[in-house]
Amino acid sequence: MTNPITVGQLYPGKLSPVGVRQKTDATPATNANGSTFEDLLQSNLLRFSHHAEMRLQQRGIHLQPEQLSKLESAIDKAAAKGAKESLVVMSDMALIVNIQNRTVVTAMDNASMKDNIFTQIDSAIVLS
Repeated sequence: MTNPITVGQLYPGKLSPVGVRQKTDATPATNANGSTFEDLLQSNLLRFSHHAEMRLQQRGIHLQPEQLSKLESAIDKAAAKGAKESLVVMSDMALIVNIQNRTVVTAMDNASMKDNIFTQIDSAIVLS
């Protein structure tokens, strides 16, 4: 044991002493399927289209945090069932949601829902 082993000899510049790869550039960390944390976060966020935002404002519809939580849960369940475009009916409003993009496309209040026909949807979700 006359020659002591140094860290540089064991891990020649590619691994740190604890065996974890050191980042050498500013690229974001990715998971096993190549998506970044930001991609994952963005794919799970509920979004509102510009049209939906305008309708919410015009019709005086205000979504409370618990309603948003129920809506997000409903979107998750609809996605698990393979839904693509869903009508989500809540107590005093209805929303058309693109499930794959997690985007509310339009919103209606009770008055706007009356005598209305909903087309181009493949599922309906009734929330209480």
